[in-house]
Amino acid sequence: MTSFFEKAVRLIAIAVLASEMPVPIYWLILHTRVFFWRRHIRAAFAVAVLAAWGLVDLLLYHFRLQLFRREVSFGLALAGLALIAFDVFTFSTSEAVLGGRRLAGHAELAGSRELIARGLYARVRHPRYLGMMSGVLGASLIVALAPLWVASIPWLVLALLTIRAEERELHTRLGPVYAAYAERVPALLPRWRPSRNKHASTRGEHRP
Repeated sequence: MTSFFEKAVRLIAIAVLASEMPVPIYWLILHTRVFFWRRHIRAAFAVAVLAAWGLVDLLLYHFRLQLFRREVSFGLALAGLALIAFDVFTFSTSEAVLGGRRLAGHAELAGSRELIARGLYARVRHPRYLGMMSGVLGASLIVALAPLWVASIPWLVLALLTIRAEERELHTRLGPVYAAYAERVPALLPRWRPSRNKHASTRGEHRP
C-alpha cells in the first residue's frame, strides 16, 4: 500500500470518527430535555453541538498520535471504505428526503407532526443510525487500534439508547400514527419482504 493511499484512507477514517461519534451525545442532550429546549431552540443547537463535538473531537485530538501509529491493512482498508461509503449513502439520501433542518432536529424542537416515510424511511425507521454505525465500524477497521474498539462498544450502547429515547419522544408526540408506522417498519434492519401496509397513511412526524 502506498504511503499516500494509506494516509488518505486514515484521514477519511478519522474524519468519520470525528463527525459520527458525537451524534448520539448530541441527540441525548436534545431528547432528555426536549420540552426545555423547545422554549430555547437557538440555544439548544449551540449547546448540543459544542458539548457533543467538543468532547469527542477533543479526545480524538488528544489521542491523535495513537490514531496514526499503526499501518493500514489493504484488505481492512477496502472493507472499511465500503462501510464508510454506505454511511455517506445513508446520509445523502436521508438529507434528500428529510432536508437538512429536519435532519438536524428542528422538527422535534418545533413540535412538528408531519411523518415522512418515503425513501429509506419506508424500509427502516432509523437509516441514519444504521449508516452511522456502519461508518464507525468502517473507520475502526481502518485505524485498527485496540483502545478504539474498546471505546466503540460503549459508543454503540449509547447509540442504541439514543434510538430508544427518540422512539419514546416520537411515540409521545405522534401517538397512534407513529405506533402504526413502527409496527410496519423495522427500526434498523429492513425486512426481506415488503409490508402489506406499505401504502398506509404517512401523516405524523419522523426523523432519522
